[in-house]
Amino acid sequence: MDHPGGQISPSQGKLFQVLAITCGARKILEIGAMAGYSGVWLARALPADGKLISLEIDPHYAKLARATLAAAGLSERAEVRVGAALDLLPGLVSEAPFDMIFLDADKINNTRYLEWALTLSRPGALIIADNIVRHGRTYQNPQPDASSAGAAEYTRAILEHPRLLSAALLSDDVYNGIDGFSISVVR
Repeated sequence: MDHPGGQISPSQGKLFQVLAITCGARKILEIGAMAGYSGVWLARALPADGKLISLEIDPHYAKLARATLAAAGLSERAEVRVGAALDLLPGLVSEAPFDMIFLDADKINNTRYLEWALTLSRPGALIIADNIVRHGRTYQNPQPDASSAGAAEYTRAILEHPRLLSAALLSDDVYNGIDGFSISVVR
């Protein structure tokens, strides 16, 4: 699969696929689909009757994500919904619980997405957030922009939340430079 810019790296995709299989994911929620690259990795981890629901605010990217998932033969188990995630998340309560939730949208809303992730998940579910390290800068020394501040706030929230056991991992790859993501298990 060719790698589109601004997406997770192939090694991250493979790791997320392994984690989804390990936690027995049957339903995965992705917040921020972009071109559908991460959705392909996640949907491939699902059983034939599994479901990936991806939320994407930009209609152009939603169309691209659908095309990417279709090209990978995953249309039957993947759905892309268009709209602001914070507007769409309340409508997912009836479809909960999700076994894995992947956050890769606007970082300034990550802590709000976290609260929804906790509402929509089950004990043992995984919550993964991309870009908690941005351009090699951690939450302890964020860059002075809203996205970095949002990533820093999110990282503090997962480390302090009593229902989460969390770890952060760094990656240094040709696609994203020094980047990082967190993995949290819901207790």
